[in-house]
Amino acid sequence: MNGRKDLATKKTANEMISSELIHPGEMIKDEIIARGMTQKELAQQMGVSYTVFNEILNGKRPVTAEYALLLEAALGTDANIWLGLQTDYNMQQFKQDRSFMKRLENIRKIVAML
Repeated sequence: MNGRKDLATKKTANEMISSELIHPGEMIKDEIIARGMTQKELAQQMGVSYTVFNEILNGKRPVTAEYALLLEAALGTDANIWLGLQTDYNMQQFKQDRSFMKRLENIRKIVAML
């Protein structure tokens, strides 16, 4: 079998898709609770709109680089953690989209024939 084809059909643990998507906002909420803060207090400390911050915490908005840096400053956590979690979440969303996955499969088939 073509080596490229083998790679496309085998899955590693890192490629498995979680059945439940977890937005990084959920983890930020956990961090807030662990620190004994309120969402409003952290939003004020970061100098951001509570409404927008609450939408991030509830998974209605993504954690942007700006918010990741603000969280880093306010919580002392590395901004890359929040951005990485957001990227992982985004990837999981696409991997659960059957139409998109079919599109990727078609592209891989074309590339495998080259």
